[in-house]
Amino acid sequence: MNLPPFQLLLDRHGDDVLRYLRAAVGRQEAEDAWQDTMIAALRAYPRLEDDRNLRGWLLRIAHNTAIDMHRSAARRPLALAEPPEPAVEDAPAAEPALWAAVRRLPDKQRAAVTLRFAGDLDYRVIGSLIDCSEVAARKNVRAGLAAVRREWAHARAT
Repeated sequence: MNLPPFQLLLDRHGDDVLRYLRAAVGRQEAEDAWQDTMIAALRAYPRLEDDRNLRGWLLRIAHNTAIDMHRSAARRPLALAEPPEPAVEDAPAAEPALWAAVRRLPDKQRAAVTLRFAGDLDYRVIGSLIDCSEVAARKNVRAGLAAVRREWAHARAT
C-alpha cells in the first residue's frame, strides 16, 4: 500500500471534514474539533492498513471527535446566558436554527443526518461510519429528520 503524503490528504479532504464538523458541533467548536481530528489522523496514519476510502476514514475520526465533544459539553456547567449560535457557514441550507435542532438529536440520528447532508455521504458509507447497516443508517436519517420537523412545527406554532 502506498499512502499519499499526509498534507495531500489534508488538501483533498480538509474542507469536507471542517464542513461536517461545523454542522455537527457548531461553528464555534468546529475549528478545535478539526484540529483534534487531524492530530488523531496524523498519529494513526502510519498504521493505516486500507487506503481505499481516506475521506471516509477522516470523516469517521471527525465523527468520533464530534461525539467526544458532545459528551464533554454535557458535563460542563452551563453559562448563565447562552450566546446566540452563529450561522453555520458552508453547510447545506445554512440555517443556524436547523443545525441547532440537528445537534439536539440522539447520537446516531445526529451523526446520520449530519453525515448525509453536511458530508454528502450515501447510506452505505454512513452505516459503516456509525457502526450499523445501510438500512439502519437510512432509518436514523429518517427518524432524525422527523424529529427536527416536529421541533420546527412546535416552535413555529408557539
